[in-house]
Amino acid sequence: MSSHDDDIPDFDFFEDDATREMQSSSSGGDRGRPSGGGGPRRPRLGAPHGVTPLLRLIGLVAFGILVVVLLVLWGQGCSGDQKRNDYSGAMTSLGTIGSSSATIGSSLAELLTTPGLKQAELETSLGGLIGRGQQDVDSATGLHVPGPLRSSTAHAIEALQLRVTGMQGLLDTFKATKAADSKSAPSVGNKLAEQARLLDASDVVWQSLFRVQAAATLQAEGLGDITTPPSVFVENTDLYSARSLTAIWLRVHGASTGGTPSGIHGTGLEKVVVQPAGTQLSTGTETTIKASTALAFDVYVKNTGDNQEVRIEVTLTIPKGTTPIVKKQTIDLLDIGETKVVTFKDFPAVPFGEKTTVQVSVKPVPGEQNLTNNSAEYPVIFSLG
Repeated sequence: MSSHDDDIPDFDFFEDDATREMQSSSSGGDRGRPSGGGGPRRPRLGAPHGVTPLLRLIGLVAFGILVVVLLVLWGQGCSGDQKRNDYSGAMTSLGTIGSSSATIGSSLAELLTTPGLKQAELETSLGGLIGRGQQDVDSATGLHVPGPLRSSTAHAIEALQLRVTGMQGLLDTFKATKAADSKSAPSVGNKLAEQARLLDASDVVWQSLFRVQAAATLQAEGLGDITTPPSVFVENTDLYSARSLTAIWLRVHGASTGGTPSGIHGTGLEKVVVQPAGTQLSTGTETTIKASTALAFDVYVKNTGDNQEVRIEVTLTIPKGTTPIVKKQTIDLLDIGETKVVTFKDFPAVPFGEKTTVQVSVKPVPGEQNLTNNSAEYPVIFSLG
């Protein structure tokens, strides 16, 4: 070996590579075995990295969608309830007003058929009814109703206004003819009837325009179970005929001077007919009557005087031990020579198999002198078949 050999540096290329290879081989072998010396390790089961956050996000989105759907459904439910309340409330309010107006109509009929009614009393009372009618108009005008009901509600207001206008026309006519003589009666009666036609027309408007149209609207809105309220102002159309109003004017015009009723006054019991058999009762012969739920008695009453009569009370009595069956009805108005039929029905258990009577009486009207034809007793016996 020369001295130059000592000068050559030591390069450990092969030693380092071998060492690294051995270390790599040793490390690889260790990873392939369990520390306990067993077989190869099984891979760990579980969601891949990043999947769990994604599932959480999907869950949150689904929950959010569910919340939105529930809120929408809740909102729709609340909206539906509010809609029903709005429409039902409108019908309830109009029903209250319509009922008030119908009561005014009944009061007007009662006023016009008041015995001994004087002109001053009529003017005061009729003026009060007009004021009440105007309050109904104002109340209906101030209602807040759903848009689709506005048209039909306008017809209800129209009906209420017709009633006020008709009553005002009656009052104005009575005032304007206060000094007229009896020869003017037919003309006055026609004028009064012309105003009264507005009252009758109001019932047609309320029924045909308001109720029918409102019912169609409710049906279209899916609220067909909500009913539209009735309101009848004229219960007895005969009361407002020219003939009846002429007699009313004469009666009121004559009463304004005071004193006792003049002329001939009277009513008469014409006949009594049993229904449904159609058998006329007799005061001299016993009649067998088949009792049933359809049992009724038609009582015919006639005005036998030369004056219009009002509030004629008719009573039918069937004796029954200590508690007789008693029924009463009132004829509002009976014109000169007119006959009206009063029907008594809906009887409780009648006394079967024993002789009894059906007693009918018509209460005398003011100024009536002849009372011989105001009552009668009819011998009868009730049977089951």
